[in-house]
Amino acid sequence: MCADKKPDLSLFVDILQTLENIQAPYMIIGAFAGTVYGINRVTFDIDIVVDISDKHILALSEKYPLPRYYADPQMIRNSIDMGIMFNVIDTERGEKADLMPLSGTLDYRPAFERRIRQLVEVPNSEPFEVWCARVEDIVIGKLLAWKEGRSRKHETDIFDILVFHYSKKESDLREFLIDEYAKNLGEDTLNLWQDIKAEAKKEASKDN
Repeated sequence: MCADKKPDLSLFVDILQTLENIQAPYMIIGAFAGTVYGINRVTFDIDIVVDISDKHILALSEKYPLPRYYADPQMIRNSIDMGIMFNVIDTERGEKADLMPLSGTLDYRPAFERRIRQLVEVPNSEPFEVWCARVEDIVIGKLLAWKEGRSRKHETDIFDILVFHYSKKESDLREFLIDEYAKNLGEDTLNLWQDIKAEAKKEASKDN
């Protein structure tokens, strides 16, 4: 991508709408999904988990044909068989979207089964509904990512989500599920989770 070219979400939005149109099972996760639940930072990455069959693969390839796009059906089949990420590439704009087959993200199987419809708002696009991980599954994913890399951004994202939900009169956050998962991730992760909860409750109480 050119250095003076600002990234946007047009390819991701188009792919999400395509997955909707071809009725391919999918779920968005990560920070972009978290914006529905209170994450404040701007992100140009959308993490998409898919559970697609050959008819969906062929539909994707037909939607994104050469020479502008690269979405080779055999490459997608091979990636699904190996449980690894595959790409849809827009060679004209120099952008690509990464999609992860559910077969390669077995930890997300329960989250995939719990996924729900959510309305998302994207700059320069009309709001539209997508399949999104539930809020507690976003937090669990963030805790797992923190355990693996100790990145500060995951701590901040979890904090933002909790402040958002503690500030609501009625929250659908099933905290007990996160409590159980945090225990299984070890003492460091559990302590982090408990510390973030305490700080988020203090922050949310300032506005109440």
